[in-house]
Amino acid sequence: MAARHDQTTDPVLLDGLLQARRGTAFFARKLNELSDADLDGDSLLPGWSRRHVVAHVGYNARAVARLVEWAATGVETPMYPSVEVRNHEIDFGATLSPIALRNLFDHSAVHLNVEWRDLPADNWHHKVKTVQGRVVPAEETVWMRTREVWVHAVDLHNGATFKDIPAPVLARLLTDITGAWHARGTDKGLLIKVDGTGLSFGDTTADSPTVVSGSLAAIAQWATGRGTDGTTATHDDESTTPTPAAPAWI
Repeated sequence: MAARHDQTTDPVLLDGLLQARRGTAFFARKLNELSDADLDGDSLLPGWSRRHVVAHVGYNARAVARLVEWAATGVETPMYPSVEVRNHEIDFGATLSPIALRNLFDHSAVHLNVEWRDLPADNWHHKVKTVQGRVVPAEETVWMRTREVWVHAVDLHNGATFKDIPAPVLARLLTDITGAWHARGTDKGLLIKVDGTGLSFGDTTADSPTVVSGSLAAIAQWATGRGTDGTTATHDDESTTPTPAAPAWI
């Protein structure tokens, strides 16, 4: 029997789905490299073991799939009843046996992929609501998942770095993060420049900003709150200073 293909033919959406699927495969590879005992080790996220990261990514796939089902059926199916339920779910998932935790990731990823594949082309424009309350077209679910799998693959603390994340994903991630800063006004006096590109983010109208610069991967790592390695900070008098902590993202 011939393999079934995505219902959409939108090239931008298909490219996004490809990045999400590649990110899922990358996370799976980094997870499969870990022994069952390794799952008990610390992740790069404060207070979270690798178990928490795997549980979060698994349950996130189920939550995103609920939004795709909403777009498919028109029946409202929220990601989570509440943020508290989401957090409780992650804490519970972290207590699962290694095989159950691995199955959670595998099965939820397959389920989400099938929901995406079978969503009729017109339904991708149907509106759904994120856990933060944003009303977005179902197309946004692809980016929501892409961001999760690529960044949390690094958080598994198993050798993956932001350099492993495709440049288009990093650039969109930076756009999202700096957009959130701007909306909250937390980027005042902070200008972010990506070496070797024309990309600038943050307070581009500041008279004497603190300029944080580095490669795309280094800047994305810093902006997500995951370290300052590879970044430099300078003032308008060209003096250098320790790179400040990035404003809160989420």
